[in-house]
Amino acid sequence: MVSLAQAGSLQGTTVECDRSGPASRLSTPAALQCNVLALNRNFLAAQVISVKRAFCLLFKDLAEVIHVEGGTYCAYDFEAWREFCDLKMVLGERRDYEDWVRAVNFEIQAPRVIRLLSYDRLPRNTVKFNRRNIFLRDGHRCQYCGKRYSTPRLSLDHVLPKSRGGSDTWENIVCACLKCNVDKGGRTPAEAGMKLLQKPTRPHRSPLLSRQLTLSKYESWRNFIPQTAE
Repeated sequence: MVSLAQAGSLQGTTVECDRSGPASRLSTPAALQCNVLALNRNFLAAQVISVKRAFCLLFKDLAEVIHVEGGTYCAYDFEAWREFCDLKMVLGERRDYEDWVRAVNFEIQAPRVIRLLSYDRLPRNTVKFNRRNIFLRDGHRCQYCGKRYSTPRLSLDHVLPKSRGGSDTWENIVCACLKCNVDKGGRTPAEAGMKLLQKPTRPHRSPLLSRQLTLSKYESWRNFIPQTAE
């Protein structure tokens, strides 16, 4: 059994790539910063990782690519995936929505899904309660005026003010623009004559993951992630 640290650092330990292998010679374009869905051995979604980490796992034979096309799943180890990518290039079948990474002497497509060969723990469904996830849950939209803002122009507001016993929970904190937050002050929305766009709730899954599932680039993820109401 491969340990959790060996199987891709899904809990935060850094994966070390072999400095002499192809994974260490990959260039670092935007493609390496794209995301890959990592499945456990039983094909259950475990975590989202970077393309760079995925290639480290593939090169160390700790994972395999799961390629989804036309409702069919195909599994490839690192060398087989490289040969498949070579064939696509020869046949001119590269597509605009795919991400490709250039190494010293070859090009390879960034996988969208990999399976960890010896990692069988069940995925954790907890969503971190933090500023970024609250902004993502609310779509970077002020929950009072309804306008979208960039992150520096947003703040967090306690629906029931902390001075009234309001708690730091998903159900009591919303995204608010600076102006609306100041206008509301230490009052409840009703006292301030303001109305929430929607009732704040705890998300069923990561707001970032929910956003990625709407992108055509990550369409194949939907085969492994249950569709739930947000």
